[in-house]
Order: sequence, then structure tokens, then C-alpha cells
Amino acid sequence: MGAVGTSATVVATLPGLAAYWLEIWLVAAIAASAIGVVLVARQQARGFVLYRGPARKFVLSLCPSLLAGAALTAVLWQQGLTSLIPGMWLLLYGCAVLSASMMTTAAIMRVVALMGALFVIWGLVAFELPVRWHNYTLGLGFGALHLLFGILIGRTDRAE
Repeated sequence: MGAVGTSATVVATLPGLAAYWLEIWLVAAIAASAIGVVLVARQQARGFVLYRGPARKFVLSLCPSLLAGAALTAVLWQQGLTSLIPGMWLLLYGCAVLSASMMTTAAIMRVVALMGALFVIWGLVAFELPVRWHNYTLGLGFGALHLLFGILIGRTDRAE
């Protein structure tokens, strides 16, 4: 998922495509979501049951913030307030990850909660940054933070 965010940053930085940053990031969000579904399906093949227990709670705790982000994206776009979207995305994604972290094992919970907290903080910072930095702000969050914490979570999961 972090590679998708990093790729979106690169593509949205290209001179001819910079004006389409929102569309590029929306496509990236859909691609990253699809990757997330595939990864969850892989876990289900290993006996990780999605529709009940902790896995169900994990997914359900993510959904409210992600759905709020989708609805607010449409509202902000219609109102011409697209400069608020990067901060809102990072902030709500962080809230979703923080909520979902409570449904993981103790060792992974700390790592996932830290990732969520960093997304929240970075989202708040994004509201203060000039618009010209928003693409890089999204890249640092959805690209770099995902890559870093993907590695950390993978190591933590293997250590358990």
C-alpha cells in the first residue's frame, strides 16, 4: 500500500499531471483499498476469519472514519475546498487506524496505534502547510509511513 502512495506522489508531481492530483490520489486510494482486500483475503486463507471475532471488529472499526472521509471528500470538492482534503484524509485515516489498532494483538496494537497517531499528527500538520506541499504531504503519509510501518508490523507479527 505504501508503494501505491509513493507512486501516486511521483505521478502527481509530473508537470503535465499536477493539476490532476486529486484524481490521481483517488485512483491510488482505490488501488490501495483493493490491495488491502487481497491481503485480508490471504489472511483468511490462513484461518483468519473475517466475518466474526476480532477480524470483523477490526474492519468495522476502520469503516466509519473511511466512509466519513469519502463523504467529506465529495463535499469539499463540490465546495471548491480541495485544499482541505489532504489534511482531512490523513487525519481521518489516522483515526481509523487508531480505532482498528484496538482489535489487534497486544504487540501489534502498539505499532498500529503509533502509526495511527502519526497519521493524525501529520494530518493536523497538513492543514497548516501551503498547498504546493500537499502532494508531498500525502506521499509522506500514505507512502512513507505505510512502507515503514508495513515493515515494522511484519517484523512484529513474525516475532509473535
